[in-house]
Amino acid sequence: MPLHGEYVPSPREHVRRQVEEFESSDGTRGHLMRDYPIVVITMRGARSGTLRKVPLMRVEHDGAYAIVASMGGAPTHPLWYHNLKAHPEAVLQDGGDRIDVVSRELEGAERDAWWARAVAAFPDYADYQQKTDRLIPVFLLEPVA
Repeated sequence: MPLHGEYVPSPREHVRRQVEEFESSDGTRGHLMRDYPIVVITMRGARSGTLRKVPLMRVEHDGAYAIVASMGGAPTHPLWYHNLKAHPEAVLQDGGDRIDVVSRELEGAERDAWWARAVAAFPDYADYQQKTDRLIPVFLLEPVA
């Protein structure tokens, strides 16, 4: 289920540079954000249908991954949230490993368990939740069989 199509780099220069450095080195460079490890997620744009890539904090547990739509505690979801809601298929790159995944937004106790793992992996998430009235979404990325 690899994603195919036109890739449109992020308009944000720091995001574009980090993705390029990460991918060109198979994750040996550009693999940290604020001294914490990241993964790169490739997804399809909700409206454009083009491929988009975003570096996000690495939250892994027993071979499964979660990503957090924190946007630093902003009052709105990041754009990539809408991309995954419209097109849940994605590719996760962790270092040199690329994994085809399907994403789903978590709720209830399952979300709470992954939220705790996310805060353990990147403690700033707890502060971000305090800054916003919205419940910060958490997605589980499940490998495609």
